[in-house]
Amino acid sequence: MTSTRHGVAAKEIQRQTGVTYKCAWRMCHELRKLMASDDFEGPMRGHVEIDETVIGGKQSQHDRANEGSNKTLVMGIVERDGRLLAGPIGDATMQTLEAHVVHNVEPGTTVGIDEWKGYNRLATLGYAHGTVDHSAKEYVRGIHHTNTLEGHWSLFKRAARGTQVHISAKHMWKYVAEFSYRRNFRYSHKTMFNRLVASFSQPRLVDG
Repeated sequence: MTSTRHGVAAKEIQRQTGVTYKCAWRMCHELRKLMASDDFEGPMRGHVEIDETVIGGKQSQHDRANEGSNKTLVMGIVERDGRLLAGPIGDATMQTLEAHVVHNVEPGTTVGIDEWKGYNRLATLGYAHGTVDHSAKEYVRGIHHTNTLEGHWSLFKRAARGTQVHISAKHMWKYVAEFSYRRNFRYSHKTMFNRLVASFSQPRLVDG
């Protein structure tokens, strides 16, 4: 769980340990909850990037009435050369995005975002922000871009398609936490492993 970029499938844990698939699946989820509880927390500061992405499979042709029901919206905030915070959010409205920014990012921080209008009022909340227009194929404007998060999303989605195959909306927060944890401690697998083991004695998160 701490030594591979794409994570490990419960089926592989089952093969290596000899337990049932149900037990292996539960073990993996318990470890993901520990990663979430032991990861870095805000506030973020300095120069950060903020971006959202949608995770999920293709919509069934027989389920067009529930278009988008198998998709989960995930928001990420990352410090340049620093920590990453990410998690599912209910929607991408201005009120929701602003609430997450205010809760997790110190006022006065420089923020790099894309053209989504939900961030239009960040300057009035005390943030110095710059925008890149992805719809116009603009990916860098001066010091501003969201390329760090775009790379993280790409890795996460490849794992979702390959290693994990399918991630339900109910459990998405745990998989997001797992990938954020590995990224934040990527320079020392020993530290990552030791922190995870030590977190067994800490207060536990309940399954949400």
